[in-house]
Amino acid sequence: MSTDFLKRAIVQGAGRGEADLVLKNGRFLDLVTGELVSSDIALCEDRIVGTFGEYRGRREIDIAGKVVVPGFIDTHFHVESSLMPPLEFERCVLPHGVTTGICDPHEMANVLGPQAFAWFIESAEATAMDLRIQLSSCVPAAAHLETSGACIEAADLMPFAGHRKVMGLAEFMNFPGVLAGDAGVLAKLAAFQGRPIDGHAPLLRGAPLNGYIAAGIRTEHEATTPDEAMEKLSKGMTVLIREGSVSKDLHSLAPILTERTAPFLAFCTDDRNPLDIAEEGHLDFVVRTAIRLGCPPLAVYRAASWSAARAFGLLDRGLVAPGQRADLVILDDFLTCAVSSVISGGRTVDDALFAGRATVAPIGRGSIRNRHVTASDFAAPGSGPSTPVIGVVPGKIITLRHDLSLPYRNGQRHVDLGQDAVKVAVVERHGRTPLGERGIGVAFVKGFGLKRGAIASSVGHDCHNITVVGADEADMAVAVNRLAEIEGGFVVAAGGHVLAEISLPVAGLMSLQPHAEIAAALRRLREAARGLGVVLPEPFLQVAFLPLPVIPHLKITDRGLVDVDRFELIDP
Repeated sequence: MSTDFLKRAIVQGAGRGEADLVLKNGRFLDLVTGELVSSDIALCEDRIVGTFGEYRGRREIDIAGKVVVPGFIDTHFHVESSLMPPLEFERCVLPHGVTTGICDPHEMANVLGPQAFAWFIESAEATAMDLRIQLSSCVPAAAHLETSGACIEAADLMPFAGHRKVMGLAEFMNFPGVLAGDAGVLAKLAAFQGRPIDGHAPLLRGAPLNGYIAAGIRTEHEATTPDEAMEKLSKGMTVLIREGSVSKDLHSLAPILTERTAPFLAFCTDDRNPLDIAEEGHLDFVVRTAIRLGCPPLAVYRAASWSAARAFGLLDRGLVAPGQRADLVILDDFLTCAVSSVISGGRTVDDALFAGRATVAPIGRGSIRNRHVTASDFAAPGSGPSTPVIGVVPGKIITLRHDLSLPYRNGQRHVDLGQDAVKVAVVERHGRTPLGERGIGVAFVKGFGLKRGAIASSVGHDCHNITVVGADEADMAVAVNRLAEIEGGFVVAAGGHVLAEISLPVAGLMSLQPHAEIAAALRRLREAARGLGVVLPEPFLQVAFLPLPVIPHLKITDRGLVDVDRFELIDP
């Protein structure tokens, strides 16, 4: 920040000289009063310098009939879950008004370790949007329950902690470790006291919640009911209302978003893929949906910008006001959040802006290292026909526990299509399974509607082993082996053949294709899955959350079926 810039900003803001850019003849939303104010908006480089008046500019844009709101802030997400590297991700979401993103590179860190942080920082330096990083706190999330590609301790985080793009510590999923005072957990928390520390504590209530918050954890995106969210709000947490491709909490939590509570609420997407972004939008979709559900527009736009900025200490943005960062969304329609154009850091978002960015080379190629599998690898031996079965809940990553009696022959349990109980398996893919061990967990899942074939994914939160759901063991093997050949991705197989696929060669998580081509491939995959009977609207991300052993109630990893409530493996 130079004195020359400050001098120019003062002169331009005071109206004594031409501003660098002026938006003329429009209105802006005053997030203090809720009024739509008729005024020019003057910019000096990346800063707003003038409102509530008329200004002259070296460059002027007529926005008559339009409304300007502050740029949107996505407070918690994983770029990797968009299936795109950061530079392609922002090409997809910045036109939807997301000018600040606070990401957790947890997915890539589970595969590659600390080098994921270095790569994300390099990418964040190149993006046109302001991409900030929360360092991943739990890699792996549950080391005794699954096999990850890396293990990150407090000492591994510290070399990155001082970088200007790094804010604090990402979602602390190991809440049992927090409450038990685990030494490694406490070392991470102690190192980041006074900085943003994200929470991740589904269903945690009462005195245990108090202990969790006492550790300095200030945000929470896993609240799924109004009661849970209000308890967390009342105890000082900022609740991040999540609306992603799988986890959809906005409809449930919309009643708590009022003008009174808005300063303590923000929005996040967590995991949203390019097909949903193309068909629905990103945070603009969340804003318009919240307003449609009856939330006051002032509360919604506050949560999308000002409240989010304050929750993470970003005091230079979130208002259309002098001295604020020039992140602006220009709307054709205020109530439907119809985005006309976007200004990010004082720059118009267009193809030229994206073309002027530095390039960042991909990393993590060749990360799929599982052994070749056969149909027999997906046998499900057990002591009898009765077994716990994972129950999928559409639109939720929380699962149910069903205790079912399945067909049982020769010491093995089998698929029962009549009960919608098909097989689910997790195959360790990092090449870290000790010699002589299988590295494959097999169980059953209910809720997919699958009648034949198999669907498989190398995106499997959070360790990102391969997860496959199938009605036929041979097709499960076809799908898993194909993933190894294409460096990871999604595959649909039936009758011994691959029906649809997408390659995700960057750490087995991200594509190298443009977002429009990724969206087209996802459409083909969805159609192929529906052809096998799948009834879930987003089957691949639903598959991806089956191996997450820190989300209740029943999950599966490469080591077997997990009772998340007890945080232990279940004896087959």
